[in-house]
Amino acid sequence: MDKPIFGEKKQFADYQTRYAAYIVIERDQQIAVIEAPNGAFFLPGGEIEGDETKEEAIVRELVEEMGIAAEIAFYLGEADEYFYSNYRATYYYNPGYFFAADSWKRIGEPTEKTNKIWWVSPREALEKLKRGSHRWAVERWVEKNKK
Repeated sequence: MDKPIFGEKKQFADYQTRYAAYIVIERDQQIAVIEAPNGAFFLPGGEIEGDETKEEAIVRELVEEMGIAAEIAFYLGEADEYFYSNYRATYYYNPGYFFAADSWKRIGEPTEKTNKIWWVSPREALEKLKRGSHRWAVERWVEKNKK
């Protein structure tokens, strides 16, 4: 299966590659989405920093954004996205690696205080999520969780 590509690659743009890892976290048939300070919604996760593995990035981002530790259940796949960040005034090529959590527990308060955590139905997540790659991951998660 070819990996999906979202967004439009503009020929004139100079893209910065930003590798990132994200995870679907479930609670009572709802999933977590993170609202950034600009009002955009994303799955928990973010940029892979330095020599981190995808999984190490997930661990760090979950502490930063949600104050939780999670067990990774399975890999949903990779989806790439081209986008422009108004906040950073930068064009990004964003290979995203998506996972699903098995279980999780609160270990403290989020270390980042600028985001809001929302628990929403998968359908509502599909409406709220800004990036096509994040919506794709939720759709994959829903398909894998049908009983």
